[in-house]
Amino acid sequence: MINLRAPVFTAVAVLLHVATANAEMTLIMAEEHGCVWCERWNEEIAPIHPKTAEGKLAPLRRIDVHDPVPEDLTFKSRPHFTPTFILVDDGVEISRIEGYPGEDFFWGLLGLMLQEATKSPDSYR
Repeated sequence: MINLRAPVFTAVAVLLHVATANAEMTLIMAEEHGCVWCERWNEEIAPIHPKTAEGKLAPLRRIDVHDPVPEDLTFKSRPHFTPTFILVDDGVEISRIEGYPGEDFFWGLLGLMLQEATKSPDSYR
């Protein structure tokens, strides 16, 4: 299996120092009760996410996929699949991961999303 975490982790750690103070990135997890893949993510990732560079740069916020989208969030489209991970900056969607591809791929994809998001504040708007 490809390990994307090591090189991406290093890049994300560096990005923690260059992220602007006023940017408020959050990782939104759209989930639903009974979602097997959500449960797997909760077992494999949830306990360590807040302790990682990625978790510090984009803390997790959970929403139910069946509830209305909260007023403080603007998505490119409504999430339909669970889990869906939506990276937002100041409440505006930057990018997303639909589904849970497993631990190694999740960290790699999240790292790439964060790396792209911190390149230029206007690159995703």
